[in-house]
Amino acid sequence: MAEQKISIHGVWGSRWTFILAATGSAVGLGNIWKFPYITGENGGGAFVLVYLLCIALVGIPIMMAEVLLGRQGRQSPINTMRELVRETGANKGWQLLGWMGAIAGFLILTYYSVIAGWSLNYIYEVGVGTFNGKDGAQVGSIFDELLANPKKLLFWHSLFMVLVTVIVAQGVIKGLEKAVRTLMPLLFLLLILLVGYAVNTGSFGQGFAFLFNVDFSKMSWTAALTALGHAFFTLSLGMGAIMVYGSYMPKKASIGGTVLMVAALDTLVALVAGLAIFPIVFSNGLEPGAGPGLMFITLPHAFGNMGFGQLFGALFFVLVSFAALSSGISIIEPAVAWVVERFKVNRGLATAMLCFLAWFVGLGTVFSFNLWAEFKLAGFTFFDVLDFLTANIMLPLTGFFIALYVGWVLSQRRVAGELAMQSSGLYSLWRFALRFLAPLAVLAVFVVPLYERFVG
Repeated sequence: MAEQKISIHGVWGSRWTFILAATGSAVGLGNIWKFPYITGENGGGAFVLVYLLCIALVGIPIMMAEVLLGRQGRQSPINTMRELVRETGANKGWQLLGWMGAIAGFLILTYYSVIAGWSLNYIYEVGVGTFNGKDGAQVGSIFDELLANPKKLLFWHSLFMVLVTVIVAQGVIKGLEKAVRTLMPLLFLLLILLVGYAVNTGSFGQGFAFLFNVDFSKMSWTAALTALGHAFFTLSLGMGAIMVYGSYMPKKASIGGTVLMVAALDTLVALVAGLAIFPIVFSNGLEPGAGPGLMFITLPHAFGNMGFGQLFGALFFVLVSFAALSSGISIIEPAVAWVVERFKVNRGLATAMLCFLAWFVGLGTVFSFNLWAEFKLAGFTFFDVLDFLTANIMLPLTGFFIALYVGWVLSQRRVAGELAMQSSGLYSLWRFALRFLAPLAVLAVFVVPLYERFVG
């Protein structure tokens, strides 16, 4: 019986540990880097409202389905899908779901670690006062110099991968659980400190209004699709991390209530990050819709020209690095779990091999910004190819098929038994969202970027 399965890798010590772990996986660069700048680009409060609606109707239903699959299988996503397909007599093609998630997570880590390395570098640069008194153009030049320096990028990329390797190699309890129990409370504490700092900039009210005042005249279908896409990606869906974390989830923990808590904390971090960032931006007369440069150009410029900016700027990039690390350990875990199960090797060896391979593939991203910048395939650098393949194809497809598999292939008796939701009305609402709303929404996330890239 599925309920008698036990993961060979261990089980989280409590429901709260799973919440911290899943929130750590979900809270990454997307919350602290991407969410503030896409909010800035799309008008503020109205965008936030649409985003929250998308989280409720798309993100939460698929996340519940992914956790459900993990706890049913109690193995790596690859072996979980293999076992569930065998037990239910479903078409063997559904086994590809596990492979797609694990491979997507691995590929994401290869370039995610490079970008996370930028954050580690900026802890040092801001801390030693590199940006003090610099204007915007000078700060932009410093960032450009970082990207143009392969040795520097390689160092920080390597350091981040070493941190991931050390944590994951120690296992679910001593490694992953211990890390999230430390990293997540510190992340929340740093956020509170940074909001306190933002309150004293004199522009907190302007930042608050920008984030929460609703003005639908600034919304568009493109903005709504951006909100939908971010709602899907911010919860780490489709990359195997949530499924494998679900396999370590205690049997008695409520999937629905737990996922709601994870989604709430993930959204809270994104909103509080906005409250920390926008007042700093406005108090310096800078542009809130500055795009990806918001984190690595706009904010360093602000910190370099504010009282105590050196200290709080360094703390900000410590926060970003913590968020990146909590995500990094989760997206390599599905592949590590599978190697341990498949080849019966020591977890430390499995982790070292996979992290070395991820580090090696990551060299392509390092060189995409300098030595290989001119080598492009259909206009794409090596980094662009990996980013587009994972974000626009692999993750949406995996999420789409998770919704279809749990919504249409698994028996309702099996699904309802695993969820054990006390309200039949809420269960019916979840099932409707998973079977109809979520697949259509994810399909839009998948099709529109492809159309815009290759047709529009």
